[in-house]
Amino acid sequence: MKNDKKVEKVFQIEIVETLSNLMEISAENEQGALLKAQELYSNEEVVLYPDDLIDTKFNIFKYG
Repeated sequence: MKNDKKVEKVFQIEIVETLSNLMEISAENEQGALLKAQELYSNEEVVLYPDDLIDTKFNIFKYG
């Protein structure tokens, strides 16, 4: 008798979403602008929403 049962494997799938929002920051230099943007983001004064989604990637890792 032939056994046609397929053996399923387990995989880990990583889902990576990229959100993006372009904003204008006034500062004396690039480093100051980056620091201001990071502070605004950390203080939740800038929030990214699902509408800001620009990319989704699926990465597969063989698990077992």
